[in-house]
Amino acid sequence: MSTPTVSFEFFPPKSLEASFRLWDCVSTLAPLAPEWVSVTYGAGGTTRELTREAVAAIGKRFDLRVAGHLTCVDASREETLEVARGFRNAGVTDIVALRGDPPKGADGFTAHPEGFANSVELIEALAAEDFTVRVGCYPDTHPEAADADADIAWLKRKIDAGATEAVSQFFFDAETFLRFRDRCAAAGIDAPIVPGILPIEDWTKASRFARACGAVIPDELAAAFDVAVRDGRADLLAVAQAAELADDLVAEGVEHLHFYTLNRPELTRDVCTALGLQPRAALSQVA
Repeated sequence: MSTPTVSFEFFPPKSLEASFRLWDCVSTLAPLAPEWVSVTYGAGGTTRELTREAVAAIGKRFDLRVAGHLTCVDASREETLEVARGFRNAGVTDIVALRGDPPKGADGFTAHPEGFANSVELIEALAAEDFTVRVGCYPDTHPEAADADADIAWLKRKIDAGATEAVSQFFFDAETFLRFRDRCAAAGIDAPIVPGILPIEDWTKASRFARACGAVIPDELAAAFDVAVRDGRADLLAVAQAAELADDLVAEGVEHLHFYTLNRPELTRDVCTALGLQPRAALSQVA
C-alpha cells in the first residue's frame, strides 16, 4: 500500500502566545513535506487581517505552498477580492473559498448588501482572477442542506464554478467518506475529493463541534473516548483512531489526506508517522 500525500490546516494566532504555538506547529509538521497548507478565516471574517498576515509569514519563512481561507461573510465583493489580492501580493495564489459561518450571535448567514450571495459567486470571481480554488464538502450532510443529494448538487455547482478540488469536513467512519465519494462520482463530479481528518485533541470540544456541523459520532467511538479520558489514555486513542481511519481510506485508493491540526501538531505528526511518512532531514526556512 502506497504512502499518501498530506496537507495541513492551521488557524491564525490571536495573541503572542498563540503566535509561538502556530510557529511551533508549522515547524513540527513542515518536515513531513505537505503538498500544501492552509490558514483559516474566523467566523464573521473576524481574523481577516490575521489570516492575511499568517499566510504571508508562512509563505515567506517556510518552503511550503500556502492557501488562505476566504469567506463571503460581512464584507462587500470589493473588500473580499481585496483580501484575495493581498494574498497574491504575498505570493499566494491558492484560496480555500467558503461561504463562512455567520458572526457570533447571528441566527444564520445573511449576505452583505454589496457582497457575494454564496460560495458559488465567490468561486466564480476568484477563478476569473486565476486563483487556484479549493472548496469544502460534507460526507455527513450539512445541517443546512435539505438532504444528501442537495449537498452533492451544491458541491457540483462549486466545481462547475471553477473550484479544482474539494476538502471534506471531518468524519469518523471511513465508509461515510467512501460512500460520499461514490455519490459524487455518480453525480458527475470529477475533481479530487480529499478527506479531512481531525486527530481528536479534546474529545469534549470535538464532539460538540461534530454535533454543530452534522458529523455523525459512532456510539462505540463515544464510549471508547469516555473510557480513555477517564483513564488518561485519550491521546493514545486519538492517534490510533485517526491512523486507523486514514489507513482504511488509503486502502480504498485515497491518495491524499488533509489534517485539521488545531495548531496542536503532536497528534497529527504521530498519525502521519504511523502511516509511514518520514520527515525530511532538515527544515527549510527563509531568514
